Formats: sequence, structure tokens, C-alpha cells
Amino acid sequence: MKHLILLLLLFIQSNQVYGSLDSSIVKAVENQNRNEDNRKRDKYRNPTETLNFFGIHKEMKVLEIVPGRGWYTEIISSLMKGSNNFYVATYEKPSYATEIISKIQKNFFIYFKKNEKKFGEIQSVLINEDFKIMSEENYFDMVLTFRNTHNFLDQNKAKEIFNSINRSLKKGGILGVVQHRANESSQFDYKKGYVKESFLINYIEKLGFQFMEKSEINANPKDLKNYAKGVWALPPRLSDGENNIDYYKSIGESDRMTLKFKKK
Repeated sequence: MKHLILLLLLFIQSNQVYGSLDSSIVKAVENQNRNEDNRKRDKYRNPTETLNFFGIHKEMKVLEIVPGRGWYTEIISSLMKGSNNFYVATYEKPSYATEIISKIQKNFFIYFKKNEKKFGEIQSVLINEDFKIMSEENYFDMVLTFRNTHNFLDQNKAKEIFNSINRSLKKGGILGVVQHRANESSQFDYKKGYVKESFLINYIEKLGFQFMEKSEINANPKDLKNYAKGVWALPPRLSDGENNIDYYKSIGESDRMTLKFKKK
């Protein structure tokens, strides 16, 4: 019964959000130039509703933290096209998985340079070895980080990166966070890719941010969060190979918190 009630609440919230969606965000998500495999994951990542919740618009100076292969970058760059206001922050020298991350970052810039006419120009700043963002102070109106926080915590660099984000944001600027969510009953604040929501809100607030609101846009009650290989057992990674692959696919991507803060 609790499961059915949660699904009903999520359905109601989704429809309430949909009625007030920014048409420019809708258009960016519907951009036919997006990678087809990326588009198939919209049902799990809810980019239209997520970006609408954060309140992004073209006049803002926006920074995406560690964009990976650019799943969200395709959308945000389309939205910001022609504004010269969109930046990504990548590692100057990765502190872990150096070879893999360096390759991902190199391919990222090759892809978006090659497809600049389709997605628009992207400016970049570096994150140095101390996890400091090499940008001007009080410069950005919005900073977004998608599914990165567990890595920052695992590297014992979360304090450094969130302090640097605070420094880079204008007063009152928005920080949007999407992160794999652990159960509140877990004995760990973070483990195997999952992070407790209450822990993360408290952690970020202590670093100069005010928590504004959260959304259940990216909730997934089917995610049991008890997999030997952690969140990576689920799509898209499917790190357990062919073992229980149909089961993991039936769950879909992880249960995620969607949090909105502002710089004090």
C-alpha cells in the first residue's frame, strides 16, 4: 500500500510540474541532435522536470560540474545556445581513475567541438588537484552537479569542491544537486555510490548554502539499494554483467534525490 501511495504522489507531482514547464527547456530536451542512447534515458533522468525545478534560463551564467560524457551537457548547451553563458568544469589532472577520466574528458571536448553547430559553444574551466574551481569569484548564477557527489565524498574532497562552488557563485546563486540516494535507515552516510539525503543537505548547508527545497522528480521506489556492486549494478553501468541483468533492467536507474540550494 505504501508503495502504491508513493507512486500516486509521484504521478501527481509530475503532472503538477508538467503544467508549468519552461518551453525553452522542453525544446532543448527534444533536440533531435542528441545521442539516441541518451534520449532513451530521459524516462529515468527526467531532464525537463529537473532543469525546470532548478530554474535554469538562458540569461544565467551556468556551470556544470564534471559533465562526464555529456549526457546533461547536450541539453543544457542546446538551451544556452548563443548566450555564451554555459561553462563546464573538468579535472586539470584527475586524482583517481586517471587514464579513464582523462580519456572521457578528451572525447567530451572532441564531441562537442565537432557538434558545436548542433549544440552551441561550451566554455570550460578547470578543477585543480586541490579540487578548486579555477574561475572568477562570485561569477556564476547557477552551478549544477549530477551524480558526482559520491565521488567527491569517496575522495575526501567534497568540502573542497563545495567550498569552491560557493566561492564561484554569486550571492543568492543556485546550486542544483542530483545524487543517488541511500535509505535514511542505512548505517552509513555514504557507501557504494549512495548518499543519505539528510546527511548531504546538512553537509552542504554547513559550507555556506541555504537549503531551499527538494523534489521527488527522480525518485525510484523500485531501487532496493542492497546490491553487492552498489549503484553501478543498475543501468546504465550494469556492472554485474549478465548476472541478474533482467532484474536490474526492470528496476531502471537509481533512486535519486534532487536538491536545490542557494548561496547565503
